[in-house]
Amino acid sequence: MERGSPGLRRLFREVAKFGAVGGAGVLVNLGVFNLVRQVTDLQVVRASVIATVVAIVFNYVGFRYFAYRDRDKSGRTREMSLFLLFSAVGLVIENGVLYTATYGFGWDSPLQSNVFKFLGIGVATLFRFWSYRTWVFRALPAREPVARGASAGGSRATQRVP
Repeated sequence: MERGSPGLRRLFREVAKFGAVGGAGVLVNLGVFNLVRQVTDLQVVRASVIATVVAIVFNYVGFRYFAYRDRDKSGRTREMSLFLLFSAVGLVIENGVLYTATYGFGWDSPLQSNVFKFLGIGVATLFRFWSYRTWVFRALPAREPVARGASAGGSRATQRVP
């Protein structure tokens, strides 16, 4: 006997796939952030914006071809435009947290920068999950199962004899 409704299981699978892609994206984001900070003299938020943009590209590929590969693919231009729009909002959320910590409170050590970068990613992820699943990677209409031996009117279908 299976537990939970099919809709709940489907949501759990979606969250797990989103989490797998997003988790890899976080590693890309933090890795690029720290690399840029080590090899350049860019300010912390500028380095973070570069890292976020790289992660956005990485995540789009992961979401489109893994997490949401079964979703509607008919409007790629619309999908890409909305993805970039909502990703830009996420970028502002993510880097707004880092900006506030760095320039508002003076918390700018490498450890503090990474903690607030990670916190910003977390806050922005909530927004991204909602917006991507609601607007960008729309679900295809659900197919209604047809009862075996029943016609649309509910009566038994007649069997055709060759």
